[in-house]
Amino acid sequence: MRTALLQSSGRPGSVVENLKVLDDAAGRAAAAGAGLLVTPELFLTGYAIGDDLGRLAEPADGDAADAIAETATRHGLAVAYGYPERDGDTVYNSVQLVSADGTRLGNYRKTHLYGCFERDHFTPGEQAVVQAELDGLTIGLMICYDVEFPENVRAHALAGTDLLLVPTAQLHPFQFVAEAVVPVRAFENQMYIAYVNRVGQEGEFEFVGLSTLAAPDGVARTRAGRTEELVLADADPVFLAASRENNPYLLDRRPGLYGSLV
Repeated sequence: MRTALLQSSGRPGSVVENLKVLDDAAGRAAAAGAGLLVTPELFLTGYAIGDDLGRLAEPADGDAADAIAETATRHGLAVAYGYPERDGDTVYNSVQLVSADGTRLGNYRKTHLYGCFERDHFTPGEQAVVQAELDGLTIGLMICYDVEFPENVRAHALAGTDLLLVPTAQLHPFQFVAEAVVPVRAFENQMYIAYVNRVGQEGEFEFVGLSTLAAPDGVARTRAGRTEELVLADADPVFLAASRENNPYLLDRRPGLYGSLV
């Protein structure tokens, strides 16, 4: 499945403008043959917007979700987007996957919050593995800091995730996560990982870009730079099956030895 990675910080503070940016990217991605578009973390509202995160937070079935479902349907591709999710008085840092026919397939709440900023504005989610089926692939959902915990990604591998979508807001000077950690995670867990970052200065934060689609051989199939970009690469189920056949990591595990990890 051709996957488009939208590396952009959008227009922080403006849901209306970010919906326009997403719609434009969806059109370009669809024209390039993509079946899936993935945005960065909190793309709908912006990241460094302080208390406006709570003000702009919406339910998973809110007005923005409806608008994105319409965009997905009109352009004929699935969309995974980062947004602040409101559930009553609680706000989560979430990602939602919408199919090409506008159906909401899965919603994940970030389980590992990074730093005081996120802990001040969000409640951590409690469900580690959220999956959906899309065009013959099992899609997993995760957000940024979550992928830096090997247990998290291994849980997805054991649950059968083929393509893990990771909207992110990776900061300077931690670019080694995009450059090294993510390809290793893809290799050691035998899956594709779409790691999609914000870019540029936003408030006190400097986002490093470097979005990538890493394959199960540990090689980046595409790599964005340090500017706003739309990059594409394929998640190939035939290559994935062959890679899993040749790599024994998951088969050679000895879970009985790992009890101390939990």
